[in-house]
Amino acid sequence: MPGLTALAVLELLGTGFIAGYLGGIIGTGGCVLMLPMLVFLLKYPIPEAIATTVFAVVWTATFGTMSHAKLGNIDYETSAIVLAAGAIGALLGSVIFALIMKHTGALQVILGAAFLYAAVRMIYEWIKKIPGSEADEIPGKPSSKAAIGFGIGILTGILGLGGGYALVPSFIYLLDAPVHLAVGTSMISMIPMATVSAAYKMAQGLTDLVGGTLLGLGTIAGVKLGAKTTQKIKPWTIKGIFGVVFLYISLKFILQGLGIKLL
Repeated sequence: MPGLTALAVLELLGTGFIAGYLGGIIGTGGCVLMLPMLVFLLKYPIPEAIATTVFAVVWTATFGTMSHAKLGNIDYETSAIVLAAGAIGALLGSVIFALIMKHTGALQVILGAAFLYAAVRMIYEWIKKIPGSEADEIPGKPSSKAAIGFGIGILTGILGLGGGYALVPSFIYLLDAPVHLAVGTSMISMIPMATVSAAYKMAQGLTDLVGGTLLGLGTIAGVKLGAKTTQKIKPWTIKGIFGVVFLYISLKFILQGLGIKLL
C-alpha cells in the first residue's frame, strides 16, 4: 500500500472532512468522494481503495447517526429491519468481492456504474427540485424494507461504498420517505453493512488502517456540520454540483476499466 507523506495526510484529513460534510447533507456516507480520491490522487490499487473506504465509512456512519439522532431524523423501526438484512447482504457481497477482486477492469466498470447511478439521480433531483414527502415516518411493508437492505448490503460488500448513495433514493422513491428521515435512517442502517464489509476486507489484509483512520477522523467534524446544514439549505442545491462531479468520476472509472484513459 502507498506510503503516506505529510501532504497525503493532509489530503486524507481534508477529503474526510469534505466527504463527511457531503454525507451529512445527503446521506451518502462520504464514500463517493473518498474512493476516487484514493484511486486517482493517492494511487491506491482498486481492492485496497475499496477496503480502506468502507473502513472509513464506519466512522462517517457512526458519527452521522449520532448527529441525526439528536435532530430526530431517524425512523428506528425501519432502520432495525434494513440494517439486519443489510448486514447479511454485506457478508454475501464481501464473498463475491473476494472472488472478483483480482479482476480490476471489471471492478472499475462496476464502480463506474454505481457512480453513474448516483450522478444521474442527483442531476435529476437538481433539475426537478423534488421536495419529498412530509410524513413523520418511513412507510412501506417490512418485507420491502428488508429487500432494500439486503440488496444494498450486497453492493456494500462488493463496492465498499457504504450504501447511502442507494439507500437514500430507495427510501424516497420506493417508500415515499421524507428526505430528512431518509438521510438519518440511511446513516444508522449503513453502520452494520459497512462494519461487516470492512471486517471481511481487513481479514483479507487489504485495508490501509492508517489511511482509513485519517479519513475517518476527517469525517467527524464534517458530518456533524453536514447534518445541521440539512435543515438549513435545499438538498438539491449541492446535488446539482456533485451530480456533475460524479458523472465525470463514473466515466473515468468505466473508461479505465475498458482500457481507455480519461484526464
